[in-house]
Amino acid sequence: MGDEVARATSLVRYAPGSQFERHVHGGGEEILVLEGVFSDESGDHAAGTYLRNPPGSAHAPFSREGCLLFVKLRQFASGDPASVRIPTRSTPWRPGLVPGLSVMPLHSHEGIDTALVRWAPNTRFNTHSHPGGEEILVLDGVFSDEGGNDPVGTWLRSPRWSRHTPFTGTEGALIYVKVGHLGSD
Repeated sequence: MGDEVARATSLVRYAPGSQFERHVHGGGEEILVLEGVFSDESGDHAAGTYLRNPPGSAHAPFSREGCLLFVKLRQFASGDPASVRIPTRSTPWRPGLVPGLSVMPLHSHEGIDTALVRWAPNTRFNTHSHPGGEEILVLDGVFSDEGGNDPVGTWLRSPRWSRHTPFTGTEGALIYVKVGHLGSD
């Protein structure tokens, strides 16, 4: 969280009572709170909260009880200044593209889309490609494709133009997914 000099995707655990000095996110920061409560000047953000702090934003983050975060640094498209706060545990779901899928859009900007996708048990999606790449974090259940079965906590990053046919078995799955952001730079 201190000297951010490169793109990074990581899990960050705050011990109870942890805090950081006020700092600027020159390249922006995306956070999905996985466990506990993450706090800063904008409030307390419980597990399930999605946050976007655009390039140039600053905060002094802390956690009273401790928390686990999925964090993406310096991965904002130029010209995307949106600040976002979404309490996903109380936000409605939308029907997905195939029966058994529910989608919660989190952010979209010029072909870069971030969402939560809930897969009912035994759901199959069409074979498709990702011109701008795809990144997935499995939050619940088991997410599968021809590459294998990926349980909770698995992080997948597929390059530009990758193809797959995803599906779920009897457990279903909940995933964080971001597409379109893996450009040629």
